[in-house]
Amino acid sequence: MMDAETMVLPRLGPAEIGVEDPWGEEHGAVPGRPATDTARWRVAAWLVPALLMGALSVVRAGVPGLRTEELATWGRAASSWRDNWSMLRGGDVTATPYHLLMRAWADVFGTSDLALRAPSLLAMTAAAAFVGALAARMFAPGTGVLAGLIFALLPTSTRYAQEAQPYALTLLAAVLATSLLVAAIDRPTFWRFAGYGGAVVVLGLCNVVALLLLVGHGWAVFAFRRHGAVRWLVAALMGALPAAALLWLTTAHGGRIAQASHPSLKVLAATPGELFGVAALGAVLLTLALFSLPLRHSAALYTAWAVVPPLVLLLIAQAAPIWLPQGLLFTLPAWATLGAVALARTGARWSAAVLAAVALFAAPAQLAVREPDGHRQATRQLAEIIEPRLQPGDGVVYGSTDAGGGWVGRNVVAHYLPADRRPRDVLAAGPQRVDGRLPVAECADVARCLQGARRLWVIRLGERTDPVHGIGGAKEGLLRTRYRVAQVWQPTGLTLALLVNERTDL
Repeated sequence: MMDAETMVLPRLGPAEIGVEDPWGEEHGAVPGRPATDTARWRVAAWLVPALLMGALSVVRAGVPGLRTEELATWGRAASSWRDNWSMLRGGDVTATPYHLLMRAWADVFGTSDLALRAPSLLAMTAAAAFVGALAARMFAPGTGVLAGLIFALLPTSTRYAQEAQPYALTLLAAVLATSLLVAAIDRPTFWRFAGYGGAVVVLGLCNVVALLLLVGHGWAVFAFRRHGAVRWLVAALMGALPAAALLWLTTAHGGRIAQASHPSLKVLAATPGELFGVAALGAVLLTLALFSLPLRHSAALYTAWAVVPPLVLLLIAQAAPIWLPQGLLFTLPAWATLGAVALARTGARWSAAVLAAVALFAAPAQLAVREPDGHRQATRQLAEIIEPRLQPGDGVVYGSTDAGGGWVGRNVVAHYLPADRRPRDVLAAGPQRVDGRLPVAECADVARCLQGARRLWVIRLGERTDPVHGIGGAKEGLLRTRYRVAQVWQPTGLTLALLVNERTDL
């Protein structure tokens, strides 16, 4: 008998492609594509999203007025270093690292609205670049481009790029930490895990809630890269220590993490809109994510990043009121990438169509966040109402029962009105305070302090039909008996009223 001829079967694709990886995404391989084309796409994966994110972030970045939390940032940036350190005794101590950073930034660049928002703008632009680069590494260069573009088009990406809050820096730290984790578990070395631990330090100091990302990281490590689990655990624990110390300091001094709530059904229903900017965009990304969840390492890492932190936060929030949709912004890159993975499998035409749909859905919200009241409080508009109508001898009264004890209104006046065009703070018992959330002490003898003030401006948080109702202490009765409401304005999120103590026309 003659032996049968030996047949050599050609390899149909990269060795990695198999039942669990039918699209050949595991290591970003693109069969048949020249290396030079792949290199160009890898550059495009981070450059194109960064350019789009930077362009969208810059447009009208200084137009929206500073909202409550941003005014706290301005107050700390405009205060002395000594006052900043004194704030460790109370308030949201976990925000202190960011406020100290902004205090140093203000020494160089000033405290204008645009200057205060510049760090967030730069951080979100860098985050878009890292989102694209990481997705290109984990899947394919084309997927990286799509992930970065989806992320940049989300209205919340633009909004928090234009907000003087630590959310953009937190998001950047989350992407950086995940990128360094991927490098460390693929090629374990001491310095790679040390870099990962350093990114975790930054993440926790920006937002302690964002450390829930470590739960997602841990699940991915123990499920797929168990050989590096011990080193990951050590790096994660060491990186979380500074934030843990700040959290202990907060509770020890009676402070709080942030103004949050219990996750009621109403709050949970509003979360997609808060997280993605438009509820419809959230539905689109969630639907796309369902088609990108085969349990391979790459997709599983992103799934854990997107899903695990909200679930853990939801469980914790059953015992403590810490549910805050903004605190979950660091999951946006994962949702954007999971959506991009699904799109990359459909072809260029479908990808372009969905990107166009995302841009169309996002357009109204993108325009809205750039309006003077785009951050939901028209603080600059309030000051613009007062300034041309101000008369010599005018006083101003703030709602001591409002959130923050009246410091928000005082900071609005101090920030947006020149010193010679401000009404007199008739009830302030001490010098004007602008250092964060500490309210000004008000005089006990309200009747005596109101003497000589023929016209009073009243500034309240929220849009109120009765600007005097619930204003606090003995003020309400005296204002009702001595003054009449001459005019009321309701710029978004605020109430401004002019009271006079004689019945004359303005």
